Amino acid sequence: QAQLMESGGGLVHPGDSLSLSCTASGFNLDLFAVGWFRQAPGKEREGLGCIAPNGRFTHYVESMKGRLTISRESARNEAYLHLSNVTSDDAAVYICATVGVFCRESFSANRERDYLGQGTQVTVSS
Repeated sequence: QAQLMESGGGLVHPGDSLSLSCTASGFNLDLFAVGWFRQAPGKEREGLGCIAPNGRFTHYVESMKGRLTISRESARNEAYLHLSNVTSDDAAVYICATVGVFCRESFSANRERDYLGQGTQVTVSS
């Protein structure tokens, strides 16, 4: 069964960095651009950034620039999110998804068309 699974969530202290993994099984993640999203309680899902299938291009939304790095490892069929200097505003469920074959400014994902993980909870607390 083809699926994506996020890992690495949990408790993060303010000022620390957050590292998440997105592992694909049952399909070749190399064929797709990968996007990272998050959803905080009571808020809409927010796109954070994406990475092209070959890993040579990334796009980050303006609010994440300077703190967010998205990468991928073909041999592991994985993509990664690294967010530095975490604050309480970063607490959310983080979700990875395929976003088509291009990473572009208008990236998006929905379960009818794309692979989406179930998400991993990130809590920020001292």
